[in-house]
Amino acid sequence: MIARTFFLGAALAALTPLPAFAATPADDAHPVLTDSAALSGLGAQAERYPLFAAELARVRKSVDAAMKAGIDVPVPRDPGGGATHEQHKRNYMALYGAGLLYRVTGERRYVDYARDILLAYAKLYPGLGPHPAAANEAAGRLFWQSLNDSVWLVYGIQGYDAVRDALTPQDRRTIDEQVFRRMATFLSTGSPKVFDRIHNHATWANAGVGMTGYVLRDQDLVDKALKGLDKSGKAGFLRQLDLLFSPDGYYAEGPYYQRYALQPFVIFAAAIDANEPRRRIFEYRDGVVLKAIRTSIQSTYDGYFFPFNDAMPDKSLKTEELYQAVAIGYAKTHDPALLSIAQWQGRTVLTPKGLEVARDLAAGKAKPFPFASVLLRDGPDGNDGGIAVLRDGAGAKDQVLVAKNTAQGMGHGHFDRLNWILYDNGQAIVTDYGAARFLNIEAKDGGRYLPENESWAKQTVAHNTLVVDEGSQFGADWKSATATPRQLWFNGEGPAKASIAEMAGAYPGVTFRRALVQLSVEGAKSPLVLDLLRVNGGKAARYDLPLHYAGHLIDTGFALKSNLTARPVLGKANGYQHMWVDATGTPGADDGVVTWIEDGRFYSYRVATPGVTMILGESGANDPRFNLRREPFIVQRLDGARDAAFVSLLEPHGRYDASAETTTGSESAVRSLTHRREGDVDVVTIGWRSGASTVVAVSEDTDPAHAHSLQLGATAQSWKGPVGRFDLPKPGPKTGGKSK
Repeated sequence: MIARTFFLGAALAALTPLPAFAATPADDAHPVLTDSAALSGLGAQAERYPLFAAELARVRKSVDAAMKAGIDVPVPRDPGGGATHEQHKRNYMALYGAGLLYRVTGERRYVDYARDILLAYAKLYPGLGPHPAAANEAAGRLFWQSLNDSVWLVYGIQGYDAVRDALTPQDRRTIDEQVFRRMATFLSTGSPKVFDRIHNHATWANAGVGMTGYVLRDQDLVDKALKGLDKSGKAGFLRQLDLLFSPDGYYAEGPYYQRYALQPFVIFAAAIDANEPRRRIFEYRDGVVLKAIRTSIQSTYDGYFFPFNDAMPDKSLKTEELYQAVAIGYAKTHDPALLSIAQWQGRTVLTPKGLEVARDLAAGKAKPFPFASVLLRDGPDGNDGGIAVLRDGAGAKDQVLVAKNTAQGMGHGHFDRLNWILYDNGQAIVTDYGAARFLNIEAKDGGRYLPENESWAKQTVAHNTLVVDEGSQFGADWKSATATPRQLWFNGEGPAKASIAEMAGAYPGVTFRRALVQLSVEGAKSPLVLDLLRVNGGKAARYDLPLHYAGHLIDTGFALKSNLTARPVLGKANGYQHMWVDATGTPGADDGVVTWIEDGRFYSYRVATPGVTMILGESGANDPRFNLRREPFIVQRLDGARDAAFVSLLEPHGRYDASAETTTGSESAVRSLTHRREGDVDVVTIGWRSGASTVVAVSEDTDPAHAHSLQLGATAQSWKGPVGRFDLPKPGPKTGGKSK
């Protein structure tokens, strides 16, 4: 197998000149990416700390299985998910694990395995050209895209660093020059458009090349990684920290890609800290790397990342990126809240930092992570909107409302300014589709993003925000999507938590403002959500406001015209071609409600938008290859309006117990929902079946210091800031008249 695999690479290697680099001194090979003294003998301590013992056993089992299978370094052939792709992934994980196991256990067999696999790569790699399965992405050598080559280098150089001083000078020189220096050259000067980008692909390349520079004692590689190929500082790792993170540690591409990009940021930062402590990298930009770790954790519900932009909804904190981040973050801060995250993850890493986590967790030092209502600003200066997170509590099933009022998020961003999602009772209720992709499943376009990612998932109508004339924001062109929302107000405290944001420029001549208010109600298990979206368009248009939800439709308060014998499609383009229409209806003033059930809880969506048509349907039309999930939606449609005010209320209520076959509270507690405009104030009244009412007033003036007043019946009510809430009792019997 080895001879067959290496034949092509060995033949071409002789024809490929080496770069003119000086040989690494044979006596300068001690590990520089981790503390070898701290790692030595950790195996003896492992049994004292269950989390570390479990990780040691897991890594040993994985690497021993790879060793038993033998060295397999195939000529690259397949795209993501294919046999050669997966084998090269297994190889870098085995190499990384073998290096750590050698340092922890002292067993020489792990050095020998790492050496043999790297010598195999030394024969293969010099002869490789662009990957044969490369598509539109920057081609790699080992993988279909260079990003994966960078990931290989990040893991591979760490494994090599751990065994390098145990190799002969000749083997070390061969591996240095034929594997790692060649890889670093290809990913840097050989891939300038990727390496000097401000993007997560460049972050992985910067990290891999920079750590290789430390291991090979090549300051030139380190400087290029830190400051870009020309070393001007206009690109490179430090510039990525400047431009990709906000002052709050929010990552430009959204929470899902923050998870993915976090690993090279924290691992390379740890390497910089170990080799050049004078840089004080963990203090850079007011500690933005450490902020990014905490912000990543805040951007989750029950451990799962908010699935905005090109995201997979099943990604959680239980990933290699976050195991590393939590361990590195804890080692720098000793924040006991990070220990509770490690406890939830159930894993740590096989490093001194991982041992520290396991030791202090075993000592009972963990404290709950402070999940809270928080505004995470977007943009390098924090001026490009943000993610508004409104939490009803810190528990795993407590309600969380998330308003996405951010910038575009580059090429992975979706056209969804002022979108929102809702979690309740441990479930996603108001949903975001995320990405149309089957990651690393070869049968689905090699695991790449599917065509439907462009035709559906990125389009505005696939999200819970305003659509004008059946088009997408910015014409679905991310390069022109430079306008950003303004986050006008955020309040994460009290019985009326709220986010108010405004967007201009997404559609020509249209400005829209959205207030989302989380209303805690006495006696209710979860808050209600009031959604007020006001549009100023200036000319007649078709306005659609979709709501994508999870659950099964139970009932509607208005009559439906159902499509029984045919299933029409809502439109022809911009995502509408993927929407089946199952029923339509025109609600009256008092019956505009749709109720569904999800995981034993009922949800009633009530509207008070005059003249609106309700469209009920499901995604998945015009999808001959079954690439899309079938998910229900509701669309509020207004035709011919210049300006509009969409007013909606989402109420969780009741319980269905399938085991006991009992239902309680299936009927909404809301009797009515009305809206009126008084000057520059929107007044929304929720009438309860008890006869009481709740009034929410939202002013256009968002200055927190400005006072407002409103006449409610015989009483003048006043408040400060844009949002006021007033709970009014059931009216008493009239006096002065005849009694019955």
